[in-house]
Amino acid sequence: MFGVAIVVLALDVVSKLIVVAKLSDRDPVRLLGGFLKLEETRNAGAAFSVGTGATFVFAFVAVAVIVVILRSARRLYSGPWAIVLGLLLGGATGNLIDRVVRSPGLFRGQVVDWIALPHFAVFNLADSAITVGGVLAVLLAIAGRQFDGTVVSLNAARRGAHAAGASEASDPAESSSGAAESSETRASDSDRPLT
Repeated sequence: MFGVAIVVLALDVVSKLIVVAKLSDRDPVRLLGGFLKLEETRNAGAAFSVGTGATFVFAFVAVAVIVVILRSARRLYSGPWAIVLGLLLGGATGNLIDRVVRSPGLFRGQVVDWIALPHFAVFNLADSAITVGGVLAVLLAIAGRQFDGTVVSLNAARRGAHAAGASEASDPAESSSGAAESSETRASDSDRPLT
C-alpha cells in the first residue's frame, strides 16, 4: 500500500512542479489533435470546481480520509485492497499538499490541475488515482473481497442468512414472549454500525 502511495504522490508532486514551471501564463499545449490539452489551472473546490468557497472543508476531509486509510492498514492482508488504498492515500495526500502549501494560504490553497479532456473537468494525477481507486474499491466490494484477504460469495452469504432464519423459525423452545424479545433485539442490532 505504501509503495503505491509513494509512487502516486511522487508522480503528482513532480508533475505539478513541472506544470507550474512550464505551463503558467501560456497557451494550452494541444495533443492528439486537440483531444487532450495540457493547461495549468487552479482549483479551490472539488471535482468540476464544486464548492470553491469550501477549500478549508476539503482540506479537513482529505486529512480524515488519510487517517481512515492509515488506520485500516493495520488489518489489511489483501493485495488488491492494498493497491486501492495506496491509490487513494497517494491521491488524497497529493491534493492535500496543494491545499496546505499553495496560495492563498494554509488549508485554503488551490489545487493545481492540468489535464483537460473535451467536455470534462480539468484534473491532475492525484485526481486520477482517487478516481481509479474508487472504481476499483467498488469492484472489489462487488466481488466480495475483504481487507483480510478472504472472499465472501454473495450466494454463500444469502444461503447462510436463509439457513439462520430457518433454524430460528423451527426452534420450538422459543416462546412467544421470547420471540418478541428476539425480534426487538434483532431490530436494535441492525441499528448499530458495523465494525
